Amino acid sequence: MSIQTFEPKLANVGGIPIARLLPNKGKKPIGAWCFLDHAGPADFGQDDAGMQVGRHPHTNLQTFSWMLNGEVLHKDSLGNHQVITKNQVNVMTAGTGLHQGISHTEQSVFPDMGGSENAARGISMVQLWIALPTDQKIERSFIIILSYRHGARAM
Repeated sequence: MSIQTFEPKLANVGGIPIARLLPNKGKKPIGAWCFLDHAGPADFGQDDAGMQVGRHPHTNLQTFSWMLNGEVLHKDSLGNHQVITKNQVNVMTAGTGLHQGISHTEQSVFPDMGGSENAARGISMVQLWIALPTDQKIERSFIIILSYRHGARAM
């Protein structure tokens, strides 16, 4: 077995650093994975608004987002309005076909802005983007998996 180390592509999106590990130059995608990103880590000052990603669309994709630190308010075109907190995972499925898709926003929230009293003034999140098979009809959806000491449940 050989181990390879990749250098991620770096970008700033919505006020936070994003390190995109996959795809990587010279490496083919792994299965249905389109992208593997790490957002942050970033720490925000008292007067900083944190991550502010404006409305943008997704089609024929599913995102699996795991909050390692911080809290993010997710709002989407399906009417979901949910704060995703540390250790939670959200799965957003944009659906397939010409009449599917989701547009959404992502914004940091802090204790004084609608977050929990323990919300950190920072963010760290891992996000896996998955290409949906376009030869199947897949409906749009958004779920959060709540983490508990003795298991997890979908919301």
